[in-house]
Amino acid sequence: MGIDLESVYRDLHTHPELGFAETRTAQVAAGHLRDLGLTVTTGVGGTGVVGVLENGEGPVVALRADMDGLPVEERTGLGYASTVRAVGPDGTDVPVMHACGHDVHVTCLLGAVEDLVTRRGTWSGTLVAVVQPAEELVAGAQAMVDDGLVERFPRPDVVLGQHVAPLPAGIVGLRPGPTMAGSDSVTVTFHGRGGHGSRPQTTVDPLLTACHAVVRLQSIVSRESEPGEIVVVSVGAIHAGSADNVVPAEATLSINVRTVSDQSRTRVLTAVRRIVEAEAAAAGMTTPPTVVESKHAPATINDEAATARVRATFVETFGEHAVIDPGTVTGSEDVGAIATAAGAPLVFWFFGGADPAAYAAAAAAGTLDSDIPSNHSPFFAPVVQPTLDVGVAALSAAAREWFGR
Repeated sequence: MGIDLESVYRDLHTHPELGFAETRTAQVAAGHLRDLGLTVTTGVGGTGVVGVLENGEGPVVALRADMDGLPVEERTGLGYASTVRAVGPDGTDVPVMHACGHDVHVTCLLGAVEDLVTRRGTWSGTLVAVVQPAEELVAGAQAMVDDGLVERFPRPDVVLGQHVAPLPAGIVGLRPGPTMAGSDSVTVTFHGRGGHGSRPQTTVDPLLTACHAVVRLQSIVSRESEPGEIVVVSVGAIHAGSADNVVPAEATLSINVRTVSDQSRTRVLTAVRRIVEAEAAAAGMTTPPTVVESKHAPATINDEAATARVRATFVETFGEHAVIDPGTVTGSEDVGAIATAAGAPLVFWFFGGADPAAYAAAAAAGTLDSDIPSNHSPFFAPVVQPTLDVGVAALSAAAREWFGR
């Protein structure tokens, strides 16, 4: 009796865990990998799991899946919806949901490993199954690397991974080169002079300055970036003040930047700093703003030759009609840290999770953005099948392309 993947998926979906707190998820994954005959190590990079299967001479192929959930309250209405709450990194109580499909990723990894074990008489090499924590924090891959992922375990000759997406179930999408944007988080604190809201002339208002900066920051994309260049600058939060009649002394902006090249990244981050410093000076602030850059994830870059091999395998497996180029996605991933540390090519692709009929209807109506929930939405709910079957088949087929099938 093989793994009941649909049951595993529903169980993981019902019990999501935040980054670096995925103890139950790790236990589930490790248990199945041990049952399949892999040598399993837990606690890698915090809560990460590594399973190794040596099957004769040949290449080392790493299959990676991420496993953390998000602080999102589920609104899918599913019978197996999450009602979990947890303490977030800032100490607050938050709802938790698998709003990005990492439960799908873990399930498909287990299914692919099972398929490879079943076929072990047809291929030769070493399989390394990596179940990674804290992708949403863009920290888990590096944590596993720092804990010796490519030194303590067989060093991969290729790193393969995938992500469920709001494409029709049955579709796989991959492209060579830049596949997902890099991400940078920037926190800016303006240091003004607080005072009574009735006497603003005695203050230097950091909230007004922050608002000017929010508007000016948008000019980085509209006026400083070449049309068609992939650059995103989003201000996700403003924190200032506690009363309507008090001008606060400080205001903080939380900014997210997405770029796909080192040149763009340097230019945009330099522009962010230039703009906030200029706005502070224009407001008459005597202390420059504090600018802190954090949570950097490099762009996900697929190796061209390796991607061509995987694409050919996908066409053979699913048919030409089912394999698309999704373009460069402005979302970000940290899987590249594993490939970089190993000095190995990376191939990372997407596979659909949306109901094909609903997707077709929304496409015809021009309502894809509103009618097909995307990753991180509280309504994100991949259809169980054929999503799982396609994810398992894709990961297994890509691995066997290296193992010689």
